[in-house]
Amino acid sequence: MRFAPERILICRTDNIGDVVLTLPLAGYLKSRFPQAQVDLLCRAYVAPAMRHCRFLDRVIAVEEAGELEAFFKEGGYDTVIFAYPDRRLAKAARRARVPNRVGTSHRVYHWFTCNRLAHFSRVKSDLHEAQLNFALLRPLGIDHLPPLGEIPALYGLAAPRDPAVDALLEHGKRHVILHPKSNGNGREWPLDHYTALARELAATPDIRLFVTGSQAEGRLLAQQAPDLLALPNVSNLCGALSLDGLVALIGACDGLVASGTGPLHLSAALGRPTLGLFPPIKPIDPARWGALGAQATVLVAPQPCAACADPAACACMRAITPQAVAAQVRAWGAPSQGAARN
Repeated sequence: MRFAPERILICRTDNIGDVVLTLPLAGYLKSRFPQAQVDLLCRAYVAPAMRHCRFLDRVIAVEEAGELEAFFKEGGYDTVIFAYPDRRLAKAARRARVPNRVGTSHRVYHWFTCNRLAHFSRVKSDLHEAQLNFALLRPLGIDHLPPLGEIPALYGLAAPRDPAVDALLEHGKRHVILHPKSNGNGREWPLDHYTALARELAATPDIRLFVTGSQAEGRLLAQQAPDLLALPNVSNLCGALSLDGLVALIGACDGLVASGTGPLHLSAALGRPTLGLFPPIKPIDPARWGALGAQATVLVAPQPCAACADPAACACMRAITPQAVAAQVRAWGAPSQGAARN
């Protein structure tokens, strides 16, 4: 088939990190079909960050889309790509008679709602999540698998400027973000390791640390890691920033440390120094979910996983030492001028 789209909608209605790793798909489509409009349908809490992607013409929050069949019709889309399966959206796109409706064949309802089926398995694949999204283009006659080195240029993400964030920064200091929690996604580095890391970095007086997270995560940290938040080189910003504010902070800072969570991928996509902490456990290892960016690196336990049954007490994550993380952070060097800004 000859695919010549005019209006493309990518649907990805799950979490921040997953949506960030879908942006390279939008970047590739925009470069291949520059005349086409490429839109994104995502969750409302994710949308503010995605609106800073230059490859997206429009970002729509699914909660604000209204009646979905009417939304697809009024949008005039000739192609909708379900990068995240959603039965309700797939049914609405079919009722709206969108000409090209792409979904994975591993969802039974896609056999009745999508007319372009992509046959692949995310669970069994050795590819990175950002690469796997490109399998959704095969039913459209596009067989392109970007190498990992091609991904960073396809994000198109820039950080906004926020005077409130700028006011947090101290001249001549290196500002590093620690994002300890992950909303239950993946394996988290132990909180006592974050505390030990902050103490280790206190010996480097030009490094200031910001701890970020949601308001609920801030309450957990106050209960479970009070020593971390009490350290003089640490500022607790949990619950203090909107998503726009967090993106601005990441863009203004000199690096970020986190396990597999949304801010990790935001930082990598913004081109900031980024350190991801991962277990050697498929399919949540760095081969599948590692941060991909021009300045992104990964630390992973040196030994294969010994079947850690309790994610909250993962020996693989504990095997990544605070000293190893501190060495990476110190290597990021002198204060920078921040990432590309809007």
